Amino acid sequence: MAAPKTAAGGPLVGAVVQGTDYSNFVVFNSKTSEVLSHHRVGLTQEFPKEGWIEQDPKQILQSVNECIEKTCEKLQELNIDISNIKAIGVSNQRETTVVWDKLTGEPLYNAVMWLDVRTQSTVETLSKKIPGNNNFVKSKTGLPLSTYFSAVKLRWILDNVRKAQKAVEEGRALFGTIDSWLIWSLTGGVDGGIHCTDVTNASRTMLFNIHSLEWDKELCDFFEIPMDILPNIWSSSEIYGRMKTGALEGVPISGCLGDQSAALVGQMCFQEGQAKNTYGTGCFLLYNTGHKCVFSECGLLTTVAYKLGKNKPVFYALEGSVAIGGAVVHWLRDNLGIIKTSEESEKLAKEAGTSYGCYFIPAFSGLYAPYWEPTARGIICGLTQFTNKSHIAFAALEAICFQTREILDAMNRDCGIPLSHLQVDGEMTSNKVLMQLQADILHIPVIKASMPETMALGAAMAAGAAEGVNVWSLKPEDLSTIIMERFEPQIKATESEIRYSTWKKAVMKSMGWVTENSTGSPINPNSHRIEDFRYCCNLTRFTESNCHALSVQCVPGTMSTTQWEHEDE
Repeated sequence: MAAPKTAAGGPLVGAVVQGTDYSNFVVFNSKTSEVLSHHRVGLTQEFPKEGWIEQDPKQILQSVNECIEKTCEKLQELNIDISNIKAIGVSNQRETTVVWDKLTGEPLYNAVMWLDVRTQSTVETLSKKIPGNNNFVKSKTGLPLSTYFSAVKLRWILDNVRKAQKAVEEGRALFGTIDSWLIWSLTGGVDGGIHCTDVTNASRTMLFNIHSLEWDKELCDFFEIPMDILPNIWSSSEIYGRMKTGALEGVPISGCLGDQSAALVGQMCFQEGQAKNTYGTGCFLLYNTGHKCVFSECGLLTTVAYKLGKNKPVFYALEGSVAIGGAVVHWLRDNLGIIKTSEESEKLAKEAGTSYGCYFIPAFSGLYAPYWEPTARGIICGLTQFTNKSHIAFAALEAICFQTREILDAMNRDCGIPLSHLQVDGEMTSNKVLMQLQADILHIPVIKASMPETMALGAAMAAGAAEGVNVWSLKPEDLSTIIMERFEPQIKATESEIRYSTWKKAVMKSMGWVTENSTGSPINPNSHRIEDFRYCCNLTRFTESNCHALSVQCVPGTMSTTQWEHEDE
């Protein structure tokens, strides 16, 4: 006779985490925050051209459905009753743009990802239309005009994809970030799917007014985006709809947060002045500024942190966004081939113990905060004949930490009160060498959540706390304590400052690689004069170990990094 199903000690809440490289579904006990089971599926990216990064929206949706079904199977094997799952939350990669046909449910083009830079010429054209004394885009959205955000990606699709143009003309097109695509599909799709987004995801589109919390007609007119294709805007915690099919049919989807907001909630940074840094594909440092919008003087973004209920107040955050964090390790693995797994980077860096004067600027998609410099490209400098792959691996990890230092310095200047410690989460935090380097370079303690699933936890908390669900209390006295691991600085502040100042000098060298000719097209870097190649330079996520951009060698008889000659293919 089969063992009876157990309730696992309380109502359960599931969370979809849809990231750049994977999808995951995690089920929590709402009373203890304990993870009961999860299932994860990796995703592929497509690179059709230099600077173009896409994903298949149908593959993303399929991966989410697979994660939900497999997790439910695992719970049943543990004799846990899946009927006790009372709500589902969604956390997603932000800015990534999808346009689909509401009558067929078919995507009209691949998802254009947040890292994609194909729209640089569009950004430059639009920037000339903004009056110098009235940057209404930034004042309304908190964002700089950049390839990073959804509006210009959507504009590109509407300009270049005939199927999308025709669907707009015929009233069949819907736009959304990944959360909108998933919620619409999971709640029925063509059969009554709910077309919505939450305030945190909407605030990353450049079409959303962060003061009125509505789509803004002036912004939509500026980007020439028809407002009837935009999703309805909801809070981050309310019942949007119910699962239409599958093992969890009928369960409400009641939480939605962009991934970095989800991590902020999962780290329980509910008080003004609390901050967290997430180490994933990129790095994202969010500082809770409470109910007021704080506009940065130092290159940071002003964004919506969360709004946990229809009638609850909105919270804002300052955000420092680094495009390439963990992605630099993937580049070492997938493009250069100097490691076979991401975990090997820690081993190599530990063996080296130093970069031996080697500095890596991973500006594969330009530089994000605090520079917002689209002409930058990746460089590795300070190379000598002694440099080996271990030093480069160390420099790659160090680069993640230096970029975080730049963000933290900007945040401290904007807020006026330096952080006494940094709370961290994300996949890369399992790398102890990285965490110790971060403490050394910041020269403050780094405090790591022992539970890595903070994004999932944040989405689950929002879903479980929604009106009509009410299985997760967000009262401070009811929140479960997360066990933390602490990393203290182990080097002198003077050494930290010397390394940081050298890093900043290298950053300056990375700028200006992408220039334009009279037609507005990027000039091929291989057409530059020989003396322009002074580093292992113009690196992008597209660059592989046999690519021309890496075909450089040091002039014989010198160790200088300022004399390089081009090697024929």
